[in-house]
This record gives sequence, structure tokens and C-alpha cells, in this order.
Amino acid sequence: MPTHPLARFFDRVDDVTAEIARREAGGVAHSAAVDDEIAVCHPKQLDLVVDEVITETATTKTFRLRRATGELLPPFQAGQYISLRLQIEGVRTSRAFSVSSSPTKRRHYDLTVRRVPGGRVSNHLLDAVAPGDRLVSSGPIGTFQHNPLFHGEDLVFLAGGSGVAPAMSMIREVVDRGLPRTLHLVYGSRRADDIIFRAELDQVARDCPEITVDHVISEPDADWSGPTGFLSAAVVERLAGPLRGRMTYVCGPPAMYAYQLRQLDRVGHPRRRVRLEANGIALPAGEDRDWPADVDPTVEVTVAVRGRGAFRTPRSRPLLDALEDNGFQPEASCRSGECSMCRVRVVRGGVFTAAEARLRMSDRDFGFTHSCAAYPVTDVEVDF
Repeated sequence: MPTHPLARFFDRVDDVTAEIARREAGGVAHSAAVDDEIAVCHPKQLDLVVDEVITETATTKTFRLRRATGELLPPFQAGQYISLRLQIEGVRTSRAFSVSSSPTKRRHYDLTVRRVPGGRVSNHLLDAVAPGDRLVSSGPIGTFQHNPLFHGEDLVFLAGGSGVAPAMSMIREVVDRGLPRTLHLVYGSRRADDIIFRAELDQVARDCPEITVDHVISEPDADWSGPTGFLSAAVVERLAGPLRGRMTYVCGPPAMYAYQLRQLDRVGHPRRRVRLEANGIALPAGEDRDWPADVDPTVEVTVAVRGRGAFRTPRSRPLLDALEDNGFQPEASCRSGECSMCRVRVVRGGVFTAAEARLRMSDRDFGFTHSCAAYPVTDVEVDF
């Protein structure tokens, strides 16, 4: 029998060779078994039940979700999200929501949702979803998480509005696991009564020396005595201290991202030490500084889906949203340009693609774009 190429790495090469032959003979069953193991931690779909709805503020609720089967939910890393898949007024769509509960609590996921003007999914959840309702989602996904090897253990988190959700998950994990990690949360809100998780955050800051919390209010009432204004570089460094060498996480409403990057750049904080989490595109079409000056975002164009029909839509409507509005269903998850699941090929015409879509060179070469971050600026034809 010829010598197996792996023989020199093993003392019991005959046993190894026999095991390889056995697995090759049962390849289909072996592959299926591996898929089953992977699906435990990375399911393509989760069937969920709303266990509880918790009112956090006048505009925010937390939806506590458990698995419909009663089994434990898949493990996740603090900072990750799940993508809810819903049908609202006849339109099938999806939205990503960061998990705000601790990774140590696998009986439920908490999703903290704030009302936003025109928020199709968030407002539907707040207005129509109640305990006992069933929802469908992806498994946990996302790269907005702490990496101890590269991020260190001295962290700063800049949050605005419901962007505190992933910070809350990180803080709860530090407390639950007793991690030797310091985290300074600088949390911006419009008014004091808009602060989500205020009681818990303040209690954790009192009880846990590793956690520091500062609330910054942009429209304070007369009785507010804390920091005011926006999360400018001066405010952040006054509260959190010098940022040099510290990983800084940013999560909040869309307009916050460009502002925070400019502020951090002013104090010389390198981009490689900043982590962003966005569940949407930072700026509306027309407000992005890279938007073509001669293109009116209000004008309608025709979008054709190869071999399947066409429709009219404003240039200002993200291509993914426009496709969903008209009954087409590209796969989608993050809706912020990161995951690339919603890729479509632009066969004809032109699109404006926001900077959030981190297109690969091959995408550009072969005409692919992330439809969640692309806007049709001419009549276009797409394929997916």
C-alpha cells in the first residue's frame, strides 16, 4: 500500500489512514453531521416568541424574546445583532437590532427599540407587537464586539439614543462574568427622560469600579446639573480622559457617526482605534457630501429587475428598500453596508453607493453593489 502523505506526522499512521477512508466512505452523513453541529451556534433562522415587553422610556421599549421551542438560544458576543424578518402592510422587510441582554443569559435575547420618524419596523414593533406574538430572525451576527487581543481592556463607548443597546450588553457581561475590563460609557441623550436604562446604568456605575457612566444632555431642563451639549472631542476627553491607545466604540443615530469621526480626528485618535456599529446608512441621499451635486434626489427613476418587472422610485430611496416596497426580496441582514448579503449586480445604469458599503475590488470590477447602501441615480437594471 502506498505511503499516505500524512504518515510522517503521525505515529499510528495506519489508524489515521483507516479513519480518513471511513470518513470518505460516509462523506454525505459526515457532512450532514457537521452542518447540524454548526447550526446549533449559527442557525439560518430563529423562531421566536415575545415573552415580555418592557417600557424603558416614553419612546423606547425592550422586547424580551425566547425560542419558540423552549431551547437555549445560540451563543453570541456582546455587541452583535439579530435581523428581524417581518411583513408589514404587505411588504416583506428586515431590520437589524443589537442584542442588549448579557451573553450569559441564553434563555432570552433583549432587543431595545426606540421610535424614530418614518421607522417602518421600529414603529411597527412599538405599536403592534405584544407578549405571545411570534417573530422570525437570523442568528446572531456582526463584528461590533470586543476583541481582547487587539482592543485591550481599557475601553471607551460613545452612545446616542438606542445606540446604548450594545454597550448595555457589554456592560452586563463585564458584571456577570467579573471581567478584568474597564469600560467608560459616555451616553448622549436629548433630555434626561430619554435616557434608556438610566437606573441600571447608574447602579452599575456605583457598584462596579470597572464601569464608569456619564450622561450628556443636549436639551437640558433647568434641574439638570450634569454635562450638557454634544459628544464633542473636548467633552469626551474631559469625561473619559485621554483616548490615546484606547479602543473607542461608537453607536447611535445615523448623523452621529460622521460627527464623531470628525471629533475624534481632531484629537488625533486614529481611525484604527474606532469601532462603528450602524444599523442604517449614516446620511440620507443628498446630504452625503459625496452625493453628486448635479443629481436631484427627489427625481424618480425606473428600476428594472432583470426578467421580473420594473417600477418607479425616487433617487433618494435606498435600492434595497425600493425593491422590498415593490415585492422583490433580496436577502438582507445588517442594512448598513457591512455584511454584503444584499448584493445585487447593476446590469445597466448608475447608482450612488455610500461609503458604508465596503465594496471589494471584485464587486466593483463585476458591477456588484450593496443594495442597502446604493441609490439609483439613473434608470437602472439590476439582477440578483
